[in-house]
Amino acid sequence: MENSSRFFCNKECEYFPCHAGVNPERFNCLFCYCPMNYYDDCLGNPEFFTLENGIRVKDCSHCLFPHNPDHYDAIMEFLQEKLSNKM
Repeated sequence: MENSSRFFCNKECEYFPCHAGVNPERFNCLFCYCPMNYYDDCLGNPEFFTLENGIRVKDCSHCLFPHNPDHYDAIMEFLQEKLSNKM
């Protein structure tokens, strides 16, 4: 897959691949920092845990959703919907 506005793979990154067990040819680095991280109801599969002080923490370290190049449109639609709901 070629680098484009919808897909970017940075094999030169010191952390690449940042998730184990992925196909490095189809690993999308475009959303290295997931734009859905803010939302508990994101499209991925985060885990949640509660700290001793009661603070709930979202753990996305095992989520590959934003790194799948086929999910670009779904992510953009999700973010557009969230933005529309705030207005």
